[in-house]
Amino acid sequence: MNKIGQLSALFLKLGVTAFGGPAAHIAMMEEEVVTRRRWLTRERFLDLLGATNLIPGPNSTEMTIHIGLVRAGIVGWVVAGVSFILPAALITLGCAWVYDQFQTVPQVEALLYGIKPAVIAVILSAVWRLGKTAAKGPFLIGVGFLVMLLVLFGINEIITLLGGGIAGILWQFGSQWRKGKMLLSFAWLPASNLGLAAPAASSVLVSLHSLGLFFLKIGCVLFGSGYVLVAFLQGGLVEQYQWLTQQQLLDAVAIGQFTPGPVLTTATFIGYVLAGPTGALVATLGIFCPSFLFVLVTNPLIPRLRQSAVTGAFLDAVNASAIGLMAAVTVELARHTLIDWGAWLIALVSAAVLFRYKINSAWLVLGGAAIGWLLKAAA
Repeated sequence: MNKIGQLSALFLKLGVTAFGGPAAHIAMMEEEVVTRRRWLTRERFLDLLGATNLIPGPNSTEMTIHIGLVRAGIVGWVVAGVSFILPAALITLGCAWVYDQFQTVPQVEALLYGIKPAVIAVILSAVWRLGKTAAKGPFLIGVGFLVMLLVLFGINEIITLLGGGIAGILWQFGSQWRKGKMLLSFAWLPASNLGLAAPAASSVLVSLHSLGLFFLKIGCVLFGSGYVLVAFLQGGLVEQYQWLTQQQLLDAVAIGQFTPGPVLTTATFIGYVLAGPTGALVATLGIFCPSFLFVLVTNPLIPRLRQSAVTGAFLDAVNASAIGLMAAVTVELARHTLIDWGAWLIALVSAAVLFRYKINSAWLVLGGAAIGWLLKAAA
């Protein structure tokens, strides 16, 4: 199988089995492309991860697109991203059709009961592997740990990542001063100004133009977790334009939570509810297209950052900060998921199997779903 076929097969599989949000998706990607297939070194993977955390858009989707671009150029850039997004978009589209017909969402609590603890084990394994690579000394270990604490105490993720990077630059300056040589070697980075006006609300029907512009704007400016996406949707679709009711938004968010792949396929559901199949396509393209462009612009710049001692120190510190962020996500997920003995059992068994036998995480997620269903059925 050629490189394009390999990319398509891998990311179609991840698009169907990658539950649990961006941290879990990235953990599964690291296992596949670094540990199993050796397409990237762990250091290169970390550099890409650090870069995706500093640009708008869904981190796991942008990591997919980065990997495709590095592996197979422009064709891989398209194939990897589409392969990861498409399964989730189609599943969400099916759920939207069911919702449109019956005004209800599928009841999948029993499956999620087992999937979420298994996902925690997957993320923990990736944090351990990537952390060993990112921890290049006591200073970077301290940066990662501090970022984890700050995020757990509610400090914005982007602020902590940039703060970690700036701390890395200052540490590098201090090291050079102590050695008696001040080296100012910054890489040149082009700047762009992305500004999109909010679409005008339609008094009767939602036009495809307005729908596309609304989700394009979100794709260009969205930083942070899925909760930030919910805030954008609440403010725009429910309060400002009144295209959706509060209950429709809650149902859309629920669909995004229990479908695999990128959570931004919530846009597919909303597009279908507002404007049918064409609306689903327009909303999906609007929210994901900026990520392809951001990756195309930033990917060639990452090796140049490594060529400078100062910007390399910035990237090292951002990488350590990104691991701290993943660790904070793990703690938060565990706090909300491990609420009874069944969930603890699934998480501990999953972690033991993953660390001891190196089993593919996709099978682990499916196994967790099956065990969760059995435990709920027996309750």
